[in-house]
Amino acid sequence: MAMLELEGVNAGYGAFQALFDISMTVAAGEAVAVIGANGAGKTTLLRVISGLLPASGGAMRMEGTDLRATPPHRIIETGIAHVPESRRLFPRLSVEDNLKMGGFIPKARAKHAARLDYVYTLFPRLKERRHQLAGTMSGGEQQMCAIGRALMSEPKLVLLDEPSMGLAPVVVAQVFDLVRRIRSEGYTVLIVEQNVAQVLKVVDRAYLIEVGKIARSGKAAELAASEDIRKAYLGI
Repeated sequence: MAMLELEGVNAGYGAFQALFDISMTVAAGEAVAVIGANGAGKTTLLRVISGLLPASGGAMRMEGTDLRATPPHRIIETGIAHVPESRRLFPRLSVEDNLKMGGFIPKARAKHAARLDYVYTLFPRLKERRHQLAGTMSGGEQQMCAIGRALMSEPKLVLLDEPSMGLAPVVVAQVFDLVRRIRSEGYTVLIVEQNVAQVLKVVDRAYLIEVGKIARSGKAAELAASEDIRKAYLGI
């Protein structure tokens, strides 16, 4: 059974429709990418799943729980954690205070110290920098902090929105290593990414979105080998 299921999901901003009949699944333990050009609707899709933007039609379920009937502030309790585009850290708070923000739900609060230790074990750099202001760290370290913050709620599904955006090429490689690391810890990952060549190396499957519709889906290796995708998105 799929962990996350979307059936015929529509969404938009006012009169503008951004998503058209999106149907997709993510199984437990999988890493799935949503790829496509800028403005195709990838970020909108993650915002709809995490409740930041209401769907205007269709069905969404997380382990059988109806996400459309769940208030946005309760969606994190279903096991979904969202690492937003541009990281959205609190730059004037310390790294540790930023991490604490991720563990505010009652279930996580009870295990606060254990979760913090877990995140520091996974990302020793954050422990070294725990008293530093988050806004003074490098882009790659900030992305690590944003992922660590999401893991504080002990999620089942991690939504990653454009984790490599705005980062130098050498840092992009580090960010995809972070994705591999959280996968190896057993998390299920849904990642939106414009860096198609890199993301197809770290996921099992991918969905291609074009102008708000799923144009194609398949195993990552099949999409990476596809002539159309190589020409359009890999520059080959």
